[in-house]
Amino acid sequence: MQVVHERCAGLDVHKKSVVACCIRPGETGHWQKEIRTFGTLTDELLGLADWLRARGVTHVAMESTGVYWRPIFNILESEFEILLVNAQHIKFVPGRKSDVKDAQWIAELLQHGLLKGSFIPDVDQRDLRELTRYRTKLIQARSSEINRIQKVLEDANIKLGSVASNVLGVSGREMLEHLIAGQEDPALLAQLARGRLRAKIEELERALAGHIRETHRLLLKLHLEHIDDLNAKITVLGEQIEQLMIPFDSSNALERLDAIPGVNRQVAEVILAELGTDMTRFPSAAHAASWAGLAPGQNESAGRNLSSKTRKGNKALKAMLVQAAHTAGRSRDTYLGAQYRRIASRRGKKRAAVAVAHSILVIAYYMLKRGTIYTDLGSDYFAHRNEQQVKRQLVKRLEQLGYQVSIEAVA
Repeated sequence: MQVVHERCAGLDVHKKSVVACCIRPGETGHWQKEIRTFGTLTDELLGLADWLRARGVTHVAMESTGVYWRPIFNILESEFEILLVNAQHIKFVPGRKSDVKDAQWIAELLQHGLLKGSFIPDVDQRDLRELTRYRTKLIQARSSEINRIQKVLEDANIKLGSVASNVLGVSGREMLEHLIAGQEDPALLAQLARGRLRAKIEELERALAGHIRETHRLLLKLHLEHIDDLNAKITVLGEQIEQLMIPFDSSNALERLDAIPGVNRQVAEVILAELGTDMTRFPSAAHAASWAGLAPGQNESAGRNLSSKTRKGNKALKAMLVQAAHTAGRSRDTYLGAQYRRIASRRGKKRAAVAVAHSILVIAYYMLKRGTIYTDLGSDYFAHRNEQQVKRQLVKRLEQLGYQVSIEAVA
């Protein structure tokens, strides 16, 4: 096979050690392999970088092993061309296996140009990713705490959630605080209702008549304190994300993405943090969808498709887009809402959400690539038979948004 990289190295990464195999031209004309094991402390990784540099290595490849590749990548990225490779793509041939053979195998594949590196964003985008992903985890933890509050109330025979749509709204929060303080009179608790909830005073009195114990009060108090702490951390993260988002929002990308049904500012921030703004790294929208794990799988045997389960991909982006798809499915007079309901009626809500999430990602891809805006012609867009009618409707919708466009300019 043709040699693509003359001086390269393969790294077999573990938690406490890294096995490095360097391949370079030897003095006798044969390829020389040199293997050495390093630790993963910072000074040991600096020694690895010195060892590679002394041998003239230009390209390095390693498996994406959990988070253990990150310290190595941080040390080597400024000097070497690094390929982070999906471990599934470089499985060793059957037979005897060891860390040394793994490192040799990776180096040989890299030498002949048989490896394809994963997409690793720059430092700014990696920092933004860390914050958006942690914020998502905190929001999920907050939802879990809210569910635990509902569980405690049910155990105390208090059916507040059956009357109030938001147990932790202004009225619900005040009622819970009075319950924690020892107030048990349903009539007095019901009078704490505000706004439209005051129309349900009688229902609230019946719902708040329960048997609350000291254990319930303690749990409610701890849950509310935890939720307040989570809210404070989410606020801090949101402020920091807003600052880091400034370089990514030079063309009002957040505002333009926010126009997509189901996509709010938080979802738009996750899209930019995961995808970035440079769409040239993805050859097409289909590649971006496959990278995000929103493309159908391909498993064919003897001419039969055995499974079309979606591929593995970017979990953070996929989860957020599926969540946005469920929201879009509740929208009216939008194409995405119509798509969701059409597929859900035949194949179920989960498959519909994945299909709509795929559509949202494709829309976002072209908006970021071309710098365009989003306009929705409604759920009856594809019902039009006349191309001129579609163009006129598009021009009308753009004029409503404040743009002056002639029908001749519509492609």
